[in-house]
Amino acid sequence: MVLAFFLTGCRSQEHQQNESLAADSTFGQKHRPQIHFTPKEKWMNDPNGMVYHKGQYHLFYQYYPEDIVWGPMHWGHAVSKDLIHWTHLPIALYPDSLGLIFSGSAVVDKLNTSGFGSKKNPPLVAVYTYHSQEKEKAGRTDYQYQGIAYSTDDGNTWIKYEGNPVLKNQGIKDFRDPKVFYHNESSKWVMILAVKDHVELWGSSNLKAWSKLSDFGSDYGAHGGVWECPDLFEMTLDGGATRKWVMIVSLNPGGPNGGSATQYFVGEFDGAKFTPDTHSSKIKWIDYGPDNYAGVTWSNTPGDRKIFLGWMSNWSYAQELPTMTWRGAATLPRDMTLTRVNNDVFVTSSVVDELVVISEGKKELGSLQVDKTVTLADEGFEAVSQFVLRGTFKAEDFAVVVSNSKDQSIRVGYDSGAGRFFIDRGKSGNVTFSKQFPTEIFSPRLDSDDEIEMTMVLDHSSVEVFFDNGLSVMTSLFFPDEPLSSISIHSSHPTKVARISLQKLRSIWK
Repeated sequence: MVLAFFLTGCRSQEHQQNESLAADSTFGQKHRPQIHFTPKEKWMNDPNGMVYHKGQYHLFYQYYPEDIVWGPMHWGHAVSKDLIHWTHLPIALYPDSLGLIFSGSAVVDKLNTSGFGSKKNPPLVAVYTYHSQEKEKAGRTDYQYQGIAYSTDDGNTWIKYEGNPVLKNQGIKDFRDPKVFYHNESSKWVMILAVKDHVELWGSSNLKAWSKLSDFGSDYGAHGGVWECPDLFEMTLDGGATRKWVMIVSLNPGGPNGGSATQYFVGEFDGAKFTPDTHSSKIKWIDYGPDNYAGVTWSNTPGDRKIFLGWMSNWSYAQELPTMTWRGAATLPRDMTLTRVNNDVFVTSSVVDELVVISEGKKELGSLQVDKTVTLADEGFEAVSQFVLRGTFKAEDFAVVVSNSKDQSIRVGYDSGAGRFFIDRGKSGNVTFSKQFPTEIFSPRLDSDDEIEMTMVLDHSSVEVFFDNGLSVMTSLFFPDEPLSSISIHSSHPTKVARISLQKLRSIWK
């Protein structure tokens, strides 16, 4: 049985820079993502300094402009008006005599507490980690400390504070990745900082002088590796009046499928101390897949919106990925919400609605009866190498299989016997570039409903899957010899799919 579909839609006005990038063979390279942010060339890892300001989303990121492996870190820079199309800008922060520029955050200093701007022209202030290779090589332990820089021209140029570092190191090897926010109730800036196997909270009235508030995490959460890239923010529970605080902390190694991953905690914050709701052995993960790390949220977003972005890779094999003149990509931006399920509170994620700006149209295929295999699109139709599949499946065994003419495929689905979701990339193409590249990936099912809502977003070399309305999320890279374009549903026994749709996505570089 073959269900043919043709996707149509109106093309929005094209961006001049994206047209030039599309013409550049770099953005047409094998494995180059077409709907995810990537640097034009060279190495990228953690997203940094994410701030919304005057209608633009600023994305800074760990960047090495000389090679496609990790090297002396800079802050790369890009901006977007819609979270989907990105304009590449010149490097924002370069290493200096104090060290390399590691991860950090950026804020709009609306009250001009720092004195770097004015109330009429509030400055943007970046807070980041300096890493001194000279001190590290000399065997010292105080080689990481925090510095700040400011911009009074909307982030186009940055001036480093002459009083750096603003937070010195007292002899701790891992002392990094500051995420800063303004806490209205206590009228101060709060910094959450990754310190070895836990986080520290610091407070400041002016972003320059900092005093320690508290510690959290030595006896909570996962501890298979060093803690990195924390975040702390408030959210409403189920869209109601109740508000909770969420702390995000990345961990490397120690993830649920090996290597890098990001855990979270839900609780209360009083302006000085974070207190989790429960002290249990259950670890909560933002994403169970192996390829979402170091993610944090944008600051200063309108309303109550919390938008998350991660680095789409894993330190176990990031420097071995089979790409050419670039390495590293970001996940799609995700809206985060907080929901109660079975007397517990979880973070749920969904792809931002702005993804519609690259939609080529949508085809509703309605309900299907699956008896072993139903093909949704095959090689006889237009290749669907970037798309969104949305479906409502019975909570029984099923797999969505996306393949190519070389019999390479990604399998995504549910194993009812084990009560878990899976991504199988064992036959997806090049899986031998690293022994640390897992071919089978699993996530527990946290919901108990008799139907499974699934959203799957596929790009040329990645898949992001949101099960049960984003309660269980998995992100996975893969590297086929040619784009995957045939879509089918498989089941070992007859089952019904209540609803399914396909939506093709246009390249953000065209």
